[in-house]
Amino acid sequence: MSKNIIAKSKPICVWILSLLFTFAAAAQVNIRGKITDSRDGSGLAGASVIVKGTKSGTQTAADGTFSIDVPSKSSILVISAVNFTRQEVTVGAQSLSSISLQPSISTLTDVVIIGYGSTRKKDLTGAVATVSSKDFQKGNITTPEQLIAGKVAGVSVISNGGQPGQGSTIRIRGGSSLNASNDPLIVIDGVPLDNDKVSGASNPLSLINPNDIESFTILKDASAAAIYGTRASNGVIIITTKKGNGGKLKVALSSVNSLSKIIKEVDILSADQFRSIVNAKGTTAQKAMLGSSNTDWQNEIYQTAFATENNISISGGIKKLPYRISLGYLSQDGVLRTDHLQKTSLAFVLNPVLFDNHLKIDINLKGTTEETRFGNQGAIGGAVSFDPTQPVYSNKTNRFGGYFEWLDSSTTTGLTALAGRNPLGLLNQRFDRGKPQRSIGNIQLDYKFHFLPELHANLNLGYDVSKGTGTIFVSDSAASDYIAGGKGGLNNNYKQTKQNSLLEFYLSYAKELSSIKSRFDVLAGYSYNDYQTKNYNFANYYANGTKQPNSDPTFAFDIPEHTLLSYFGRANFTYNDKYLLTG
Repeated sequence: MSKNIIAKSKPICVWILSLLFTFAAAAQVNIRGKITDSRDGSGLAGASVIVKGTKSGTQTAADGTFSIDVPSKSSILVISAVNFTRQEVTVGAQSLSSISLQPSISTLTDVVIIGYGSTRKKDLTGAVATVSSKDFQKGNITTPEQLIAGKVAGVSVISNGGQPGQGSTIRIRGGSSLNASNDPLIVIDGVPLDNDKVSGASNPLSLINPNDIESFTILKDASAAAIYGTRASNGVIIITTKKGNGGKLKVALSSVNSLSKIIKEVDILSADQFRSIVNAKGTTAQKAMLGSSNTDWQNEIYQTAFATENNISISGGIKKLPYRISLGYLSQDGVLRTDHLQKTSLAFVLNPVLFDNHLKIDINLKGTTEETRFGNQGAIGGAVSFDPTQPVYSNKTNRFGGYFEWLDSSTTTGLTALAGRNPLGLLNQRFDRGKPQRSIGNIQLDYKFHFLPELHANLNLGYDVSKGTGTIFVSDSAASDYIAGGKGGLNNNYKQTKQNSLLEFYLSYAKELSSIKSRFDVLAGYSYNDYQTKNYNFANYYANGTKQPNSDPTFAFDIPEHTLLSYFGRANFTYNDKYLLTG
């Protein structure tokens, strides 16, 4: 009898539990909203949204939007972001279509770097964001822009690929042109950089040591960036490097080591699956071409890559003469075999203050040299499409470095004309090496007049020079460039030099008028920028050193050059810390 009672009770218990789960699920409320900066209404990327009292949370997308499930409409969301005051919002008590975060009080009183000088953050009329070293991204950082990835609202930093030193595409509030460059102007210690490619380097910014950088200031809108003219149409990124501390000797040593690997390969047919399909649907000739191997070509071309970055810096001061010296070394393998980057950088900074604090001198010198080898990226597509039933190496012929290739005795090369080439052979038989070098430096003098301390004269002399050389060598037996009779392969050179110079001078005057609760500052100046590039043109050669027919260049080199002369001015007026005017 008791068994019957239990048997009848069981469905009732299951029904009650199912009902409870249904109620629990129904109690969940999906909340969507947008977090914005109260100053300009722009969306805040990477802001944290957490349900108070729980570990449930999310982060805002690039445009500041978010979506989160909460237990009920009485739930409280805790919203926070770097340099903004934390805010708590009751879900049912406020519209979440747009929640504005106020900058923290400490950040409003900060002095921030802007174009040609600095100003109090609370006096800004344009959209300016600052990221200091304490907020930088951590880990294996090889190029400077990676330090601020995901750190600034409206600024996207998207990796260009997995190649060592590849760099990223930077966009400030999207692009403004379909055909012209959408890259922002980058200024490092007062020197505007040439963003054009340096021969032999994956990315020109890779020649700057991220460990030497103190802060980034991003000028995002027209008001903030207008002082730089049309060059700033895509925004401005101002990079400030570390200075001497003027105190006791300080030595800093850091070492970061990492391993990288492909997380997910392209899903393709295995050798057995490939054989099964060909045997089921192929012709007799196609079946005869099948091999007996089981080769994972993606596994053959990819590797677990090791990287080590080591930096040492010495800073201090000798009789009010602050200095900083740093040395950096990076060695990074790529996840694609034969990809490699080795970089050595040196920086020297001297920033004394003389004449009873009336003359400030900043001397910044930075130099970097790289040695690179670029893997043949054609192997990536080849690994996806090449026959997995064939072996990596073949003993059918002594040609082609011993690698398996599709052979056809009826052709002049002995290779099947339209067949793909061995992916590992594409990598190991191509030596694409570059040796770029770059140096950026300047001396900046800021003089505060004794008879009128509010008046400053600033002189900035700078340079940005680089040299890129390299060779591309492909063996004459490599299938990718094979020509019967020993005339095949490649043995080419390339070379480029750049000499960019800068001269800037401006006067600035700032005055507090406490009697009328006002403050104003004015600035006027002149800038001379000269950009000169020398591209060397070489003939093409086979691997044995024989010149390829009709490959002589028309000119040995060409020298594109342009000079930019600028006259600029700016005026700011503040009344009662409430009303701001900038021109």
